[in-house]
Parts: sequence; structure tokens; C-alpha cells
Amino acid sequence: MGAATEQEGGFSAEERAAMKERAAELKAEAKGGGRTAKKAAADEKACLEKIAKMDSPDRELAERIHSVVLEAAPELAPKVWYGQPAYARDGKVLCFFRSGIGDKERYSTFGFSPEAGLDEAAGFWPTSFAVAGLDADGEKALAALVKKAVG
Repeated sequence: MGAATEQEGGFSAEERAAMKERAAELKAEAKGGGRTAKKAAADEKACLEKIAKMDSPDRELAERIHSVVLEAAPELAPKVWYGQPAYARDGKVLCFFRSGIGDKERYSTFGFSPEAGLDEAAGFWPTSFAVAGLDADGEKALAALVKKAVG
């Protein structure tokens, strides 16, 4: 959420909206209880609806990323996290897509949470990637990172 703030130290309108969406997600999760098949289907539907509402070209990019992530790690469960598509294991988000258009940034991002197993012995590893397009090589790299993240 790197959008510029309107006033020093304050949150941008996009950041405030994302926080409100996350609060609503947490409230819905608390009402929904555990991870049931019905809840999983509702989470996936919400994720796909978020993607469908994105402006082009982010919509097409998010659709392709959704496919690559689920092909690489079918055990991950799609959901909405901070108002954006995310993929979780046991309820904990491992990776996510952020729309650059929605965040008013020049590119979208694909990132990994601390739950992802990407740690490197050198103590230095990327957790987020700029995404302006996704060719075959990019898809392979994304699939490999997702597979590594799920361990």
C-alpha cells in the first residue's frame, strides 16, 4: 500500500478503504466460524468477484495469476484479503495480488506474507514483486515461487 498520503503521516483514501475492507473480512470470518466447504466456496467466489471488478489490464493479469497460483499449489484457498485476491493455507495468507490501478500505482504487485517459506540462508530474500505483465517465463518463475512458499 504505497499510495501517497494526502497529509503528512496520514493514510490515503485507498489505504483507509483497504483497512475498512479488512475489518469487514475479519467480522465475516468471525461469524463464519471454522473452515467449511461452504465457507471455502464463499471465499473463492468473493475472490473471483474482486478480480472480475478490476479494471483492465489488472483484471486479466489477476485472472492469469489466479490460474498460475492454483495450478502450482492447488491446496491454497482463494480469499479476499485487504480487499484484494489472496491465497491461504489453513486460514493464513501465503501470497496475494494487489491491483496497481486500485492502489493508484504505476504497477501491480504480487507478494508473499511471512507465512510463506521463502527464507534464504543468506538472510535476504524478496517478498514482493512488481507485475506489469506476465509472459511464459514470468509464469514459470511465479509458479516456482508459489511452490517454494508452500514448502
